[in-house]
Amino acid sequence: MGLQFDKLPVNTLVGAKWNTFKALAAENEIDKGYRQKYYLTQAVCRLLSLLQPIEDSRYRKLPAQPDVIDPLFILGHWRSGTTFVHNVFACDKHFGYNTTYQTVFPNLMLFGQPFFKKTVSWLMPDKRPTDNMELKVDQPQEEEFALSNMIPYSYYDFWFYPKKMMAYCDRYLLFDTIPEAERQVFKETFDRLVKTCLWNTQGTQFLSKNPPHTGRIRTLLEMYPNAKFIYLKRNPYTVFESTRSFFTHTIRPLQLQHISPEELEANIIEVYRRLYYKYEEEKHLIPKENLVEIKFEDFEADAFAMTRDIYTQLQLPGFDAAQADIEKYLGKKKGYKKNQYQYEDRTVQLVEEHWNMALREWNYSL
Repeated sequence: MGLQFDKLPVNTLVGAKWNTFKALAAENEIDKGYRQKYYLTQAVCRLLSLLQPIEDSRYRKLPAQPDVIDPLFILGHWRSGTTFVHNVFACDKHFGYNTTYQTVFPNLMLFGQPFFKKTVSWLMPDKRPTDNMELKVDQPQEEEFALSNMIPYSYYDFWFYPKKMMAYCDRYLLFDTIPEAERQVFKETFDRLVKTCLWNTQGTQFLSKNPPHTGRIRTLLEMYPNAKFIYLKRNPYTVFESTRSFFTHTIRPLQLQHISPEELEANIIEVYRRLYYKYEEEKHLIPKENLVEIKFEDFEADAFAMTRDIYTQLQLPGFDAAQADIEKYLGKKKGYKKNQYQYEDRTVQLVEEHWNMALREWNYSL
């Protein structure tokens, strides 16, 4: 049993490159009440950054990495069921993925991983505090926290500096205002991350679950023209309640600036709208045979059959070999207790006022 997230004396920037940490600090103020966490995080980050030259040297000495072939991207707004779908597909051992350890220490993968992995295992809670999903260092995890520790051009910088949440949305989530030089750095860094993931997990095809990628389809297709995509829809009432809870709990041990619950809620509402329309704007760029759109409720009702169908539709290899492991994982999930949501009148009002486009387009109702 590890420490509780909201009791951690540092945040995840302990695993950042020193230049990334400095760049973020230079353009943001630290609010009173968070300075002790900031300085302790800074000290640990600076100490660990002394190992970066060793990491870079070992990366250069890796056997020549082949070009990344046709990654599978699981897209959708936060709390749309992407984690469950990710875990199901990760049962297939031909997939490689970013691990929970790698989200915090993407710059300590080739050197020191056994030692630091043990440390992370001791600090981590056994389950995610927001939804009771199991947590282990080698489990598949989204890439955005890893990217936030590699470069200062990640949407997840808002966890640390929430006053700039909407600016980061336009610049690093939707790539609407990102300078081209920064976008190129993002592409190069993400490709290195993917190759390191494949090396680390011994996979041959990269499996991504990263909600921010929902706003970056154009860039992803520039990098991987034949990439495959699964887009998840979920009842917006549930997504609103779940996202508000998730963001409220997750930001507490990470933030270095204050944000009120009202501001955070307003940002959640607006980010959902912008991400929804960005996906709708860019999804036509994906070849029809490379995109599957599903409702999470349908997937949850018969995950095995829908997984088999997705393999067929996207022409993915490996289902027969992975079938037993997928069935075993789904058998374990039968006793999993989901969070239950009872919608307040205000929740219904906010969703219907601001997210009616999703209710209407996806045919959801109370």
